[in-house]
Amino acid sequence: MAMKGAAQKLSLLVLSLALLAAHTANAQICNMKTEGLMSCKPAVTAPNPLPPTDACCAALAHGDMDCLCGFKHSRMLSALGIDSDLAMQLPDKCGVKHAPCN
Repeated sequence: MAMKGAAQKLSLLVLSLALLAAHTANAQICNMKTEGLMSCKPAVTAPNPLPPTDACCAALAHGDMDCLCGFKHSRMLSALGIDSDLAMQLPDKCGVKHAPCN
């Protein structure tokens, strides 16, 4: 009987993780979907950043630049392996018009 309860708990955990993953894949930050943000990561990762991809620039073109500027000094960026100086250079590299971040 204990084995049946453990199996049910495991099934519930797997289902919960699958739902969380599906929700996260559709998540948006500053009008950019997670997928778009992730396409930019190689361009904002030190010490050898790559040029931004077309997918990254397309995602950035739809982003809310004021919102993105709010992350300029966020420790969350470094925790994710993102160099904030490189991230602030992305709009210019992609040719996305924007007001400068303060």
